Amino acid sequence: MTTETSAPASAQWFALHTLSGQENKVKNYIEKFKKAEELDDYVLEVLLPTEVISEVKNGKKSTKVRKLYPGYVFINMCLYDAEKKVIIKPFYFVKDAGGVIGFVGGDKPAALRQAEIDDIKNRVQAASGKEIPKVSFEVGEELKITDGAFANLTGRVDEVDPTRGKLKISVSIFGRFTPVELEYWQVQRASES
Repeated sequence: MTTETSAPASAQWFALHTLSGQENKVKNYIEKFKKAEELDDYVLEVLLPTEVISEVKNGKKSTKVRKLYPGYVFINMCLYDAEKKVIIKPFYFVKDAGGVIGFVGGDKPAALRQAEIDDIKNRVQAASGKEIPKVSFEVGEELKITDGAFANLTGRVDEVDPTRGKLKISVSIFGRFTPVELEYWQVQRASES
């Protein structure tokens, strides 16, 4: 390892292995204390990829944030100097943060390939602003409606639109099948009732 006086090489992305459930704590700690430790020039960005998941429990819709890579945080930092030696101060600042198990690759961390970090960022961008339903339904499946004007009726799935989280269901009303558009959280499988 090298001294702190060496000029850093260019920034690269690295993966940090964290304790389960400590990913947010690690991200917040690094972002909060990098300035106090005078490491703004070394630690550029901390990425914790997440997506919003919606699910229904007991007839109530809830949303939660799910980590795309549980147990990992990605960090864009200058870790090596021009001679490809690890720079001590930023290495130990990140490695010794509470909740960090270590860099993927150990004491000589391997940087992620640009294609890998591009895939991760694309996945985060694709999930941004969207709720992904935890449940998926199939055409022909029988469902019970749990919310809205048609509550307690059952029907068969005609169409599934996962991007919008909506279903078209045929419901028998007065002896005629009527198509009804509902959101995923407004129904449950007939076998679950």
